[in-house]
Amino acid sequence: MKIGALFAGIGGLELGLERAGVGHTVWQVEIDPYCRRVLAQHWPDALRFTDLREVGAHNLPPVDVMCGGFPCQDISYAGKGDGLTGSRSGLWHEFARLIGEMGPGYVVVENVSALLARGLDAVLGTLSDLGYDAEWSTLCAFHVGAPHRRERIFIIAWKQALADGHGRRCEGVAQFHRGTPCSPAIGHSLGRYTGGRDGEVGHAASGIHPGWADAVPVRGADGTVRLIPREAARGGPQSALWPVAHGIPGRVARLRTIGNAVVPQCAEVVGRRLMEVATDLATSDVTGSA
Repeated sequence: MKIGALFAGIGGLELGLERAGVGHTVWQVEIDPYCRRVLAQHWPDALRFTDLREVGAHNLPPVDVMCGGFPCQDISYAGKGDGLTGSRSGLWHEFARLIGEMGPGYVVVENVSALLARGLDAVLGTLSDLGYDAEWSTLCAFHVGAPHRRERIFIIAWKQALADGHGRRCEGVAQFHRGTPCSPAIGHSLGRYTGGRDGEVGHAASGIHPGWADAVPVRGADGTVRLIPREAARGGPQSALWPVAHGIPGRVARLRTIGNAVVPQCAEVVGRRLMEVATDLATSDVTGSA
């Protein structure tokens, strides 16, 4: 599939999707010039655009998957809490505009886990209004073997028409995948987003969510136990972040871009789940209902 990336940063999200076999990146939108230079080095054949507000169906080639992690400053608990009305996180509405204009088959959204309490209902409501079903989960960097937390929420959305060969609207608006924070564990609650705008997200009966929950308990040096993906448990510990910029040119820019980046290994987990969704949609008449 063809992938288009918004808020591309240094490409962590699209890199993970590509590693999962989702497809190849054909364009990227990123306003930071340093990040664009990094993107140009790793995706020399992709088109690049600077300002999200100046792109659309008139100048972006069609894609099958549109992905992006819109700014988190107004959503994060470290900020003032303006949410989706803030000047930075409010760029979600530009993201939504592009989804509506271009109609990709799949959408992948990333943000800080605070979105669960500061706007997830509005994001899902907008996706529903645009004709998409969705499911979501939180993942941490340490789930894939990195030595830091970086808890993020990932949303996978798909066109409702894809779930029905006749284009009928699926009854299930969205599927809720809830686990304890930073623990993609074995048992989760599955539920359905109701489409309401009152800040409430419903959840239904308990169940097991395939694809996201292949985790095993690992005991750390301090005696604590955490759940990490099975494949990560096979590998050893990875180095800390600081050496990547110590004593070399561009230290500040490198640290800033890494701080804003999506962990590619997390994005790869999401990409594998997206492929499972795509397979399910291709082989069943209705998806998303309990």
